[in-house]
Amino acid sequence: MNLSLTKKLSPSDLLASQFLKRAKEFNASVELIKVLKSRTYRIGEANVLVRTSSDGNRRYFFGINYITVEEIVNLDHPFIAFICGSVERTVIIPAKYFFKHLHQISHDRNGEYKINIDQDLNIVLSGRNNRIKCSGFINNWNLLLSPPIIKEETKNTVEESLHSVLQGRLIEIGNIRGYQTYCPDKSKKFNERQLDEITSLKTCPELQFSDYNLLRQIDVIWFKPKGSNFIPEYAFEVELSTGVWSGVGRMATLIDYSNVGLYVIANDSKKFRKVISSFHEIANRYKFVPNDLLGDLYSAELNLKELKVEIGL
Repeated sequence: MNLSLTKKLSPSDLLASQFLKRAKEFNASVELIKVLKSRTYRIGEANVLVRTSSDGNRRYFFGINYITVEEIVNLDHPFIAFICGSVERTVIIPAKYFFKHLHQISHDRNGEYKINIDQDLNIVLSGRNNRIKCSGFINNWNLLLSPPIIKEETKNTVEESLHSVLQGRLIEIGNIRGYQTYCPDKSKKFNERQLDEITSLKTCPELQFSDYNLLRQIDVIWFKPKGSNFIPEYAFEVELSTGVWSGVGRMATLIDYSNVGLYVIANDSKKFRKVISSFHEIANRYKFVPNDLLGDLYSAELNLKELKVEIGL
């Protein structure tokens, strides 16, 4: 590594750089996942969130937001690498295994989890002497380099995985707010559950003034029950690709329902404006929501739900 470049790196960046260099020494391909905001890399066949901590006296401290963990867990072959002061002291833990213990780790109102790793490199959980024993994960590069084989038909791209996460968050927000929720992607997963398991409507209600073939393909819809019928209130399309945004056209089938909010969840506001310009007569009906803001809203909804339960009000 160039010495002048090394001097410019923060301790955290330096540790991460050394970790990636070590990965390349195993002849593993390394690529930053730009779709995600966290420091996550494709290393070989694995997807790895890299977290670093400087050398501590008794423990190593890491902060991870729940939103970040949720996105990582939904990827194929997900891992978290906790670098504890040195690349030689790295805990490489399967993210799904870590996620199962997340409820035993304290967090603040913003969903920031406080990860403590002791000098023996075990993850500290709530309760006296309660730990995730990590001896089998310390410097275990084989976990990354030879992850379990996933059948070809079950593999997802990062974009497909994030698409499912955003759909899942929209469904959960709708459920919390008391809407009846629908999603066409039954088999896609969010937090290890199929989207079909968390929606309250298993089939899309038919509407008098809408093309049903288009309606039932919209990514997520929130309905309000009215007698034996359902009234659409909000519709959402998640657009992550740089290609054709077909979802905007699908939502146009709801244009005769003046009360319905039409939302595009995406990460490219310029592309949104370009696409919407093709629908100039109804462009004012569509609203753009960045991925990050949806994550913030979802986190706030979960926190408010938790707080209501906590205080019983």
